[in-house]
Amino acid sequence: MAHLEVPVFRVTRESQKLRVAVVGCGAFGRNHARVHRQLQEEHAVVELVGVVDKDPQKAQAVAREFGTNFFSSLEDLKGKIEAASVAVPTIDHLAVARQLMSAGVDVLIEKPIAASLPEADELISTAKRTQRVAQVGHLERFNPAVLATAPLVTQPMFFEVHRLSVFTPRSLDVDVVMDLMIHDLDVVLSLMKSPVREIRAVGLPVISNKVDIANVRIEFETGCVANFTASRVSTEKVRKLRFFQPHQYISVDYARQDVISIRVDRRAAAALLSGQTPEVGLGPAPGIALDKPKVEPREPLRAEIEAFLLAVRTRANPVVSLEDGRKALKLALEINAAIQDHHQRAGLGRMADSHR
Repeated sequence: MAHLEVPVFRVTRESQKLRVAVVGCGAFGRNHARVHRQLQEEHAVVELVGVVDKDPQKAQAVAREFGTNFFSSLEDLKGKIEAASVAVPTIDHLAVARQLMSAGVDVLIEKPIAASLPEADELISTAKRTQRVAQVGHLERFNPAVLATAPLVTQPMFFEVHRLSVFTPRSLDVDVVMDLMIHDLDVVLSLMKSPVREIRAVGLPVISNKVDIANVRIEFETGCVANFTASRVSTEKVRKLRFFQPHQYISVDYARQDVISIRVDRRAAAALLSGQTPEVGLGPAPGIALDKPKVEPREPLRAEIEAFLLAVRTRANPVVSLEDGRKALKLALEINAAIQDHHQRAGLGRMADSHR
C-alpha cells in the first residue's frame, strides 16, 4: 500500500505572512491557538490575528494567554484572516465553517467533520463552490508512529485497537464513538482502503447520558476483521493499535509514538514447528526478525496544523480531506446505529442518547 507522507510547512524569505484565527476557545481551541502562536514566534510568517468565542470570558482568557486579540463573532474577523481553525462544538461545525469559507477563508475543522452526513455533504459542496482548502482534524493521521507504520502495511487481516481514557467533563456533546473511537476508525480506514461488509457493536452509557464505552467488530470486504474498544470511563490511559498480516505482527503505541514489527520467515516457522531449531536464549529465535522502525518524535497537532498551512499556501489537497472526514463519520454513525440495534435485541431499549 502507498506510503503516507505528510508535507512539511517550510518557510522562505519570499513567504507572505499568513493571517489565521481560532474559532472556539475550549480545550481543543486553546491548543490550536498555542500552536499557531508558537509558529508565529518561530517563523514570523504566521500571524495569530485572534480567537473567537461566544463566551467573551473564554475568548479573553485564551487571547491573553497567547498575546492576541479576542472577538465575540465571526463578523469581527471579516477581511482580517486567510485561514482558521474551527474548534467549536460539532453541532456548530457546518454553520461556522460555511460562513468562513463563504467569506474566502480556508478552514481546518476539528473532528468529527459534522453532526450528520447531510451536513458533511454541505461542507464538501461549499468547499468546492468557494474553492477553499478544507481539512479535517483527524489528529492521529499525523502521529509519527502512524506515519512510520504506513509503509509496513501489506495485507492486514486482523486489527485490535484500544483507546481508553479517564473521565473528563469535556466533549460530552458527543458519545465515545464520535469523541475517541473516530480517531482509530479514520486511521484504519486510511490503512485498509476497503469497503465495510459487516458491523457488530455494543455500547453503554456509564456516567453521561451518551455511550461512554463501546466495543465494535468490523469486517471489511477483504476479509480483514477489526476490533475497536473505546472508553472514557477507564482508570488508565491506553492508546494502542495492533494488527496482523501474513507472517507479521505490528504494534503501534500512539502515546509513546513507538512501533514494533515482528516478522517470521516461512521456512523458519516450519522449522520451529518441526523442532529443528536449536534452543536460543533471550531475543527472537532464528528466522524471527524484531524491528523498531525509526520514528521522529513530533507533536501530532503541530504536524496537522503545519500540513494545513502548507496546503493553504500552495493550494494543494489537504492530507485529510473532507471526503476522508465523511467516511469516518459515516462509519461512526453506522456503529452507533448498530449499538442501538443491540440495545433493542438485548431488551435495553434506547438506553444511550447516541449521536445520530
